[in-house]
Amino acid sequence: MIIAVDGPTASGKGTIAKALAAHFGLPHLDTGLLYRAVGYQCGESGGNPDDPSDALAACGFPDSLLDNPELRSEATGGFASRVSTHPEVRKALYERQRAFATQPGGAVLDGRDIGTVIAPEAEVKLFVTASVQERARRRWLEMQDREIELPLSAIERDIIERDARDINRKDAPLRAAPDALVIDTTSMGRDRAIAAAIEAVEQALGRKA
Repeated sequence: MIIAVDGPTASGKGTIAKALAAHFGLPHLDTGLLYRAVGYQCGESGGNPDDPSDALAACGFPDSLLDNPELRSEATGGFASRVSTHPEVRKALYERQRAFATQPGGAVLDGRDIGTVIAPEAEVKLFVTASVQERARRRWLEMQDREIELPLSAIERDIIERDARDINRKDAPLRAAPDALVIDTTSMGRDRAIAAAIEAVEQALGRKA
């Protein structure tokens, strides 16, 4: 069974995907982390994330980089959004994601194009979203917990810019698959959002059965 969880940044898709993986006993892959690794590697090597050749060269990052906490930083997230616009980068990472999705027993993957590109045959597709204001608030609270001071207005502006890049890129734009179940977490707490996702998956599986 493949469960695809897509959605914009800070929508709660990562939290939901991890919870679904634990609930259904499936391995989980945060595909956005791969793009963050490329963005980070590109920056560390002095490359330009807006240059396709520099971004492609950074796709050869070591697996150990995925454990680097710096990949979760706001700066790296911005780099990830920029390198992900290049078809060359998406192609380089496609097989890695595809292999994870099609492993025996299935998997849960979260990202921005899982249900539309990486695993269009997924038994269950979720599209997790929330308002820009709520996503910015969540990210601001995360930054506060990490003792990083950043104005809420700056975070909101960054999210709007990332959304625009993700939605308008020519290759694999961010969008809900036609058969995806949309979950708006704007007014939901963590536990309620997870419960709604589990219920949506169980209902989808029930209909298919």
